[in-house]
Amino acid sequence: MKRPLTTQEFVLAELRRAILTGEMPPGSAVRQDALAEKLGVSRVPLREALRTLEGEGQVIYRPHRGYQVADLSLDDLLEVYRIRELLETEATLRAVPLMSAEDIERLEQAEEDIMRAAAADDIVGMAAANRQFHFTVLEASGMPRLTRLVRVMWDATDAYRALYYSSADSRARVHTEHKAIIAAIRAGDADEVVRLWNEHRAGAVSALQRIVQ
Repeated sequence: MKRPLTTQEFVLAELRRAILTGEMPPGSAVRQDALAEKLGVSRVPLREALRTLEGEGQVIYRPHRGYQVADLSLDDLLEVYRIRELLETEATLRAVPLMSAEDIERLEQAEEDIMRAAAADDIVGMAAANRQFHFTVLEASGMPRLTRLVRVMWDATDAYRALYYSSADSRARVHTEHKAIIAAIRAGDADEVVRLWNEHRAGAVSALQRIVQ
């Protein structure tokens, strides 16, 4: 049985959802009183959740102005994706030779979940399943510290994921690229998987460059 969320976990999950879906868009102010009232909680768990998000780079605090959702510049976004490329390449080269049939089944299930969520226009579901797809490979590397660093990079760009997934072309490209990645992993071709990941990230960056200035 799934453990019920604590108040802080509930608030954190709601803030993540609001950032991911664009309900709280990049650059927007976080109105703590209004949020606490909307969620039916006190300011204490809200402040703790905001501190967690601040540590991940998803919100920033400005003296005398309070919290706002992080607004990445194009340079920031490019830096995050470059760091991801370096870390994920290392993890992929380690992971592919170690991946089992069960790992590949998890990849296929995650891709099915992505497409099901896309058909339902469920951005949160798409993001969760997409994260499961990517981290199934990363975690197979047996490099937990590296994986945690990549997770921080992912968290920092959650606000932009909804912008990317809102495009039907982006969704179709994700599906095609994921299927190719699964095939290369099944063939045990780590270099090809790295090449496909690089193309995958480049496609996302190209799409986001048209949005983020």
